[in-house]
Amino acid sequence: RADATALNQVAALLPGRNPYHPSERRQRHILRTEPARARVVAGESAKVSELRQQWRDITVGENPREFAHFVTRRALLAMERAEYRILGPQYKSPRLMRPEILASARFRAGLEKIPGATIEEAGEMLDELATGWSRVSVDLVSVLGRMLSRGFDREIDYDEYQVAAMRAALETHPAVLLFSHRSYIDGAVMPVAMQENRLPPVHVFAGLNLAFGVMGPLMRRAGVIFIRRNTGDDALYKYVLKEYVGYVVQKRFNLSWSIEGTRSRTGKMLPPKLGLMSYVADAYLDGRSEDILLQGVSISFDQLHETAEYAAYARGGEKRPEGFSWLYNFIKAQGERNYGRIYVRFPEAVSMREYLGPPHGPIAEDQAAKRLALQKMSFEVAWRILQATPVNATGLVSALLLTTHGLALTLGQLHHTLQDSLDYLERKRTPMSTSALRLRTSEGVRAAVDALSNGHPVTRVDSGREPVWRIAPEDEHTAAFYRNSVIHAFLETAIVELALAHAGRADGDRLQAFWSQAMRLRDLLKFDFYFADSAAFRKNIAEEMAWHQDWEAHIAAGDAEIDAMLYAKRPLMSDAMLRVFFEAYEIVADVLRDAPADIGEKELTKLALGVGRQYVAQGRVRSSEPVSTLLFAIARQVIADQGLLKPAADLAERRVAFRRELRSILHDFDHVGHIARNQFVAREAEARGARLQHH
Repeated sequence: RADATALNQVAALLPGRNPYHPSERRQRHILRTEPARARVVAGESAKVSELRQQWRDITVGENPREFAHFVTRRALLAMERAEYRILGPQYKSPRLMRPEILASARFRAGLEKIPGATIEEAGEMLDELATGWSRVSVDLVSVLGRMLSRGFDREIDYDEYQVAAMRAALETHPAVLLFSHRSYIDGAVMPVAMQENRLPPVHVFAGLNLAFGVMGPLMRRAGVIFIRRNTGDDALYKYVLKEYVGYVVQKRFNLSWSIEGTRSRTGKMLPPKLGLMSYVADAYLDGRSEDILLQGVSISFDQLHETAEYAAYARGGEKRPEGFSWLYNFIKAQGERNYGRIYVRFPEAVSMREYLGPPHGPIAEDQAAKRLALQKMSFEVAWRILQATPVNATGLVSALLLTTHGLALTLGQLHHTLQDSLDYLERKRTPMSTSALRLRTSEGVRAAVDALSNGHPVTRVDSGREPVWRIAPEDEHTAAFYRNSVIHAFLETAIVELALAHAGRADGDRLQAFWSQAMRLRDLLKFDFYFADSAAFRKNIAEEMAWHQDWEAHIAAGDAEIDAMLYAKRPLMSDAMLRVFFEAYEIVADVLRDAPADIGEKELTKLALGVGRQYVAQGRVRSSEPVSTLLFAIARQVIADQGLLKPAADLAERRVAFRRELRSILHDFDHVGHIARNQFVAREAEARGARLQHH
């Protein structure tokens, strides 16, 4: 019964109590008391000749018994399709995948090309991948998901127009739902979001490390497909997984996984992983579907319990292995306090056909062209996810308080300083959460900082004349996670500020210096953030500068004019949003001064943590935030991209030059930060004068 209560759904696990397959005695009782619940359905019929032709075309069957099995499978599928017309698409489930795939002529043909491969071993791998939905589990997973997310507001925040658009799109083509990944809760949110909006269920890929104990069978019945993290040179496993994905796509079932491949422990969006995507692309190019939609899903939260774990990891801690004790503690922690709201957004889907061309097209045989198209396609999905993710109050408040480096602010100071950011977001039409919109009022700001107080990550001091709020040094990494989640909304305007500061001290053509530095900053930050392509980026930068009339002439005029432009700019965000990343780059560049050319990643991180702690103790960096294994991992990619990890005759000189460049950029941060503080002081003086005049 699709409208069963939560209690009915849980009771359905008991033998003989399944409301979808009641016992004969229960069926007779239902017919007597609730005859409207009983429906007789008939599956679509087919001629024996048609079935025999299908059997010959798609299987390797040779005898009447195998034909009988084929007809039985087709009859079961026909009855299920008839039932779904009554139950709705959220109960649609793949059935009989293992026998269908193993009997497939195309599967057997491919298997013969793999040395040493056997049908038995392939069958075992299909068992490992096996998944499916029981109707009970469709409803039960929703209940369990609610329990896992009980620390959040009960109502998930959706954009109803996006939901309607996605529902229409899913009626025409199969889809891969690619979600942003900040928490293990994402895996519970996805099925809940699909069921609440009466959308077809998705089969979520997850690592085998989560299939411990009874969780494996339970999650498999809930539509989870467990895959091996490292397949190495196992050609058979890769082939079986590829064919499995192709079968699911051909049968128009929807798949889902994290586009980032793993949880982002920094709050920023990670680069997309292409492994599973390549299998879906192969299925499309092989003609298994006329098109496949790549549907981005933005899942974001006001707060997360896992930020404490991420902060410990950033400081050099080890990741805890998953198991029953880990699961118990994780579920327990979700009920410790209120974490605010969960936001789910569905931006416009990306068409695989648009990027790969028609099935069996030329790109199918050109591996380099296919990989490039996959990269562009995946980045477009990730870009749309970012653009749809609402900026929330937690990120804005954390960003502001991190700039004070432990100094506390009053409610009034918080309120009037946040207004410039809100003005900018409204001007850019950036999506904002309700909590962010409420920052327009003092009451909304008070609600936001109180929700973050008690070290989550804000500390409130209320023993004096009025309460003040700060972020203590030990909570900076936690606050950084929230701040990082909103950087995408301010990224280009922050780069504008640094390019202006650079142009202000440049010799020669200052306008050219501005543009050169903007593009250079984009190149240095490309491993940390998503950017539009070069042409679109230049266009966006020009639009950012449009707030100042005759901006090109003012830049050309020199440093005083440029400083006036910076002072007039609202808000100034570069110091708040980007400084920490360049501080992390500089720490790693400092380590490279006397490091061997081919220093390993672990050794580089270990040395960087040591040098970083020294920098903090000496006040050479503003806070402990850049001393992070997570940031150092990206910094190493930046260093490698500059060619500073390969032996060369001039390696030492180039390493010194790069460190000098980073220090020059940090000097630009200092300059913009000084102007921002002058803005703050002037605003404070104006507010104080207004209060005195009022009294």
